[in-house]
Amino acid sequence: MRYLPHTQEEIQDMLEKTGHSSLEDLFASIPADCRMNTSWDLPEAMTEWELNDHMAALAAGMKVNERSKVFVGAGSYHHYMPETVRHLMGRSEFLTAYTPYQPEMAQGTLQGIFEYQTLTARLLGMDAVNASMYDGASALAEALLMGLRVAKKKNKVAVSQAIHPHYRAVAQAYLAPTSYELVELPILEDGRTDLSSLTDMDDLAAVALQSPNFFGVIEDLEQATQVIHAAGSLSITCFSEAFAYGLLKNPGQCGVDIVCGEGQSFGLPRSLGGPGLGMFGCRQKLVRNLPGRLVGETKDLDGKRGFVLTLATREQHIRREKATSNICSNQGICAMTAAAYMASLGRTGLREMARLNYDKSEYLKKELIKAGAQLTFSGPTFNEFVVHFTDDFRPVYDRLLQKNIVAGLELGTWYPKLQSHYLFCVTETLSRQDMDTIIEEIKA
Repeated sequence: MRYLPHTQEEIQDMLEKTGHSSLEDLFASIPADCRMNTSWDLPEAMTEWELNDHMAALAAGMKVNERSKVFVGAGSYHHYMPETVRHLMGRSEFLTAYTPYQPEMAQGTLQGIFEYQTLTARLLGMDAVNASMYDGASALAEALLMGLRVAKKKNKVAVSQAIHPHYRAVAQAYLAPTSYELVELPILEDGRTDLSSLTDMDDLAAVALQSPNFFGVIEDLEQATQVIHAAGSLSITCFSEAFAYGLLKNPGQCGVDIVCGEGQSFGLPRSLGGPGLGMFGCRQKLVRNLPGRLVGETKDLDGKRGFVLTLATREQHIRREKATSNICSNQGICAMTAAAYMASLGRTGLREMARLNYDKSEYLKKELIKAGAQLTFSGPTFNEFVVHFTDDFRPVYDRLLQKNIVAGLELGTWYPKLQSHYLFCVTETLSRQDMDTIIEEIKA
């Protein structure tokens, strides 16, 4: 089957409209050394069962598979998914990426997104939540741009080095072509962010922290927000583990202005890195600068409850230079999944699940310390923590890998000063027996 369904007559008609004589002429502006002039070197076609066998053989070569016990979080977390969520999200009424521009045709989708906004606003303690972003990383970048829009004449933002390295990289990529400056704030010995330099910074529009941060350490958001506001800046909090706010005081209660982060934990499998869900909320006074779109509740001509796009300041609706966001996807199915997940657990279930994550991680932390590990940071943690060992941990790591256990993430790649320090994560999917296996291997 050809990828492009156009006939030669249709192609010729389009070329005439654009003023080109051939497809080669159309692409003449692309340098010759950037073009592929040879045919594709593709293998012979396989039957369906041959392809299944081939893919199974490739999967068998992976060291980590679906049966592995993975003690790694670092922004992507494995949680149990209720069958109610799996079933609902497989229904054709929900399983669509279509953007609901026409309220007369999309009341179900609009209501689903409205419920997602409501549940997320309660979780984060925000007045308004948008109809989602790509992922946590792009949500942080958009939050920084929003802070710069609100501050208007200020041209500098600061982010903590304890924010997920990938999130910081995306933020830097967003701001690199602009005249804005991005400053990174150092980390204290307890794993929290050092805000002492804020008083010496001029033109600072916003400051972003992550809580729990990349090391699992819980920032003191109330105190931090007071310091940030005293510096005349907006307070931004991002997160990679949304479950934390089932147990911790949410950012809204701590006075934060903008909250953003990753919602993958709410019913979305890790799937080798995607898809994710960017959650994004803010105070009511900032809502006009909110990126993306908002679904609102209204009444139709008969007085019946209905839903519409209330705010959609995107490039598809207004002039591009006036748009608050140029992201053209609201991750609709992912947002609907998160809404179904939060509704399935409810307030009590969310708190119980968060408590279970916390208790299990604390158990592993204490047992590792008894086995000779040392905590890298003294600050309180949620379901992740960093340790290092007096002896080389790599041989133990390799032995555990042979037992299908991935024992933490070595941090030297992203933090050179933390070479041989390991980030461990525990969720409800891991048992005490799994954790005891690690301890026994360390003591062996």
